[in-house]
Amino acid sequence: MRYLITIVCLMVLFNLGQSQDSPFKNISKTESEFNSGNIAARMVEGLGFRYYWASEGLRAEDLEFDPVEEGRSSRQTIDHIYSLSRFLLSALENEVFDAGNAREMSFEEVRTETLENFEKAVKILKGSESSDFADYNIKFANGVGFPFWNAINGPISDAIYHTGQVVLMRRMSGNPINPNISVLSGSIRGN
Repeated sequence: MRYLITIVCLMVLFNLGQSQDSPFKNISKTESEFNSGNIAARMVEGLGFRYYWASEGLRAEDLEFDPVEEGRSSRQTIDHIYSLSRFLLSALENEVFDAGNAREMSFEEVRTETLENFEKAVKILKGSESSDFADYNIKFANGVGFPFWNAINGPISDAIYHTGQVVLMRRMSGNPINPNISVLSGSIRGN
């Protein structure tokens, strides 16, 4: 009986520790209107979907995996994607990006905050009244700035690129992503 109670308690704790369903688990629902905010938001949703599944179920050995000595491990790549999510969000929140504002976090904390940053970015972009995105400039502490165009080819595209690296590295470490993921439909085949 004690064994059964222990198993039940562990299952409850495991389920409590699991992150809530992310809006990026399935992005098959789309907006009916094509406008600049919805299009930019969809780019971030596509990134969020890919990142969600690339990082879902990563094991300690996957995070430590480093295909070459000179490169980044999967964990270092995940941390870089987190920094890129903060970079994008700082532009959308009209704040100066501070790359040095990182703190020591577990993988789960990094993953959760990255997905939350993407979710905040999507909400801002979908709620955008501005058709030219003039308020969404990248700003650095040294006074250098760039328009939102650079956020597309900078942090958004770079995060997509690095998410693909995570997919490749987890495949190389023996833990490939769910084969039923459809990036075209933004859903899991069969669901």
